[in-house]
Parts: sequence; structure tokens; C-alpha cells
Amino acid sequence: MLRKGFKMHLYPGMAQEYEMRHNMLWPEMKEMIHEHGGKNYSIFLDEETNVLYGYLEIESEEKWSKSADTSINRKWWDYMADIMETNEDNSPVSTDLMPVFHLD
Repeated sequence: MLRKGFKMHLYPGMAQEYEMRHNMLWPEMKEMIHEHGGKNYSIFLDEETNVLYGYLEIESEEKWSKSADTSINRKWWDYMADIMETNEDNSPVSTDLMPVFHLD
């Protein structure tokens, strides 16, 4: 299992909306995440900076990278584009974080 950390940026004033949308995460999106080897997925918000910090465990980078090309993932990106920083294809602007410590 590989651990991934990343950060994204939420638009100011969108914290409640972001949380609400994720609390109602579509069943198809949950299935897709699991089918592509993702589990133990958490996202945290720094309210002072509107930076979102994500943590996810994946089976492999190759399997996980294919999740971006699923129709449900593209639909989710479109749904979230109005409340966070995105690229031209509506994928979130996301920066991988370098792991520096882990303790089981």
C-alpha cells in the first residue's frame, strides 16, 4: 500500500459547501475510488489559508492514475470546479506532498 499526500486550494467562503458535497459523495464515486485501489481517504482544511490537505492510500500509482480518466471522475471535477482552483479540464490544481515521517 502506498500513502499519498497532496494539497489543493478552495475558494474563500466555500468550506461549508465543499464539506457538504463530500458528505453526500455519490455512490458511483466511492465505487470508482475503491475500484482504482484507493482507500483510507481523508481531506483536511486549513481555514486560515483555504488549503485542502488530502491523504489517501493506494494499491499502485499506475492503477490510481487511471481513475482520472473515468467518466464519473470527470463529472465530479465539473461539479466541484465552481468552488476550488482547477485546471482547464476542471481537474483540481493539486500538488503532491513529500512524505517526511510515518509511524504505524
